[in-house]
Amino acid sequence: MTINSEQRDRIASGQGFIAALDQSGGSTPKALKLYGIDESAYANDAEMFALVHRMRERIVTSPAFDGRILGAILFERTLDDSFAGQEAARFLWEQKKVVPFLKIDKGLADEEGGVQLLKPIPGLEDLLARAKAKGVFGTKERSVIKANNAAGIAAVLDQQFELARKVLAAGLVPIIEPEVDIKAADKEAIETELKRGLLERLDTIDASTPVMLKLTLPSLDGYFAELVEHPSVLKVVALSGGYSREEANAKLARNPGVIASFSRALTEGLGAQQSDEEFNKALDASIESIYRASIA
Repeated sequence: MTINSEQRDRIASGQGFIAALDQSGGSTPKALKLYGIDESAYANDAEMFALVHRMRERIVTSPAFDGRILGAILFERTLDDSFAGQEAARFLWEQKKVVPFLKIDKGLADEEGGVQLLKPIPGLEDLLARAKAKGVFGTKERSVIKANNAAGIAAVLDQQFELARKVLAAGLVPIIEPEVDIKAADKEAIETELKRGLLERLDTIDASTPVMLKLTLPSLDGYFAELVEHPSVLKVVALSGGYSREEANAKLARNPGVIASFSRALTEGLGAQQSDEEFNKALDASIESIYRASIA
């Protein structure tokens, strides 16, 4: 199955970054709290997800959400929802020229061997087919590495690349995300092992059907240059990983060729109580700072 070549070109050579709007069940209460909505404002998951969807809709329909945004990662529930009365993924592309991605993982397994693997993804084939039919371009799947354990890191990468091949077979582009915990004592050593393992596995991916990588900003500036330049990599994007927006932007600007895919750092400073004018101004400032760091 072919991928949308216009969307592929936008990701490969467009100037901008990817907005991560895929807060899930575990991260939504925190995201809402930062947005100024306390847990007392909702009684159950349905009400909670409705509130976070309103927050996302306010972001994507804002005039500030413009050409500086290359793509947006959606939560599975959002796929069946709408923005401004139009199916979410189609709204992003048709109204904003923002390439839609879908978070397909079901969260993390318990830590073992210094890593957290992906939980099983039941109904994967159906989910990928549904995403493709709704105009989604790619997927995102997140694991976490917490310690420099070669066997654990290899297990994360083996699982990620096995899933990536299934995503590619469905005509979608996978964002492989082996996040490194920014608090890991041996973060630099983890990154050495991770890069080695990524390069080894990327050599097995056909350059005509490239993958994307979403990585924690590295301890050594420019450390991912070989990954950025690899023929089987469409784009390397960075997660903010718990850094403040200011810290994340500063680190990102020192890593040429890597662009942002921020979630919490993107929405930092946005509030449910803000007027539309205040909200749009705050979002514009956030987007501009991340955009500048991404094209540095």
